[in-house]
Amino acid sequence: MFQSPVTLRRLALDDWQAVHSWAGLEQACRFQPWGPNTEEQTRAFVRTAVEAWSHAPQQRFAYVARFEGDLVGMGELHVRSRRHRQGEITYIVHPRVWGRGVGTAIGRELLSRGFGDLGLHRIFATCDPRNIGSARVLGRLGMTHEGRLRHTALLRDGWRDSEVFGILDGDWQPGTAAGGHDHGPAPA
Repeated sequence: MFQSPVTLRRLALDDWQAVHSWAGLEQACRFQPWGPNTEEQTRAFVRTAVEAWSHAPQQRFAYVARFEGDLVGMGELHVRSRRHRQGEITYIVHPRVWGRGVGTAIGRELLSRGFGDLGLHRIFATCDPRNIGSARVLGRLGMTHEGRLRHTALLRDGWRDSEVFGILDGDWQPGTAAGGHDHGPAPA
């Protein structure tokens, strides 16, 4: 079985500098409604994400990704509806490791935790239509392109549409999402 060189662990308060190494880059947040972050914005984001681990019931699960010994990205799993067993994944990867399978590995692990640990029925993700790399990652994860939502976020360069991708628990096959080359920042 494929063994990913990318590992995830819970986000911790002292990870803020690693998170800022990508959250402060215009290239990394080009397709996001946030950023580039100041140090204080990154600290506040990390603080809120860490605090979410203690909420009951927990809705937000934030992880950092380690690759080749460094923290190079993060992923989040959000439970959007416990009753309907719906979740959403997001991820972001430092540009210096784009194209090395890190985003795909993060997404694979988030889906595995969402379907396996949390018993979700459907997990979705969105991305800017211009972010071809993220769309490819979501496709490699076995997610189906479900359509486009118009003007979902106001970015620095105007309104952004969102491509919606989704996968059902019965369609999830954890061994089939191969590594591959991912090229972009997180779905939002």
